[in-house]
Amino acid sequence: MKDVGALTEVSMLILLSLYEPRHGYAVMQFIEEKTNGRLRLGAGSLYGALNNLADKGWIISLSEADRRRKEYIISDSGKQVVLGEMVRLKELSAIAEEMTKGACL
Repeated sequence: MKDVGALTEVSMLILLSLYEPRHGYAVMQFIEEKTNGRLRLGAGSLYGALNNLADKGWIISLSEADRRRKEYIISDSGKQVVLGEMVRLKELSAIAEEMTKGACL
């Protein structure tokens, strides 16, 4: 898979939330819970991001019929993107720890 560059925090959290099927409101709840309320997405921001991730083929809509409660799940290519981002973040964290001598730990 080609390098897709750095993901935004929101994109990464949406992809992680979709390792199990969820509808939009459940994705918003997941993100708010996992960030201890630091991130709260509005519906417009969330659905714009979901459409963008679907256009990239990183998530799949499971319920085309009921547009009021559409569920999504991460695709295999989306999982590859998440794994690539995890490697990037680990490398960045290692550099930061080295340079700061672990000062923030």
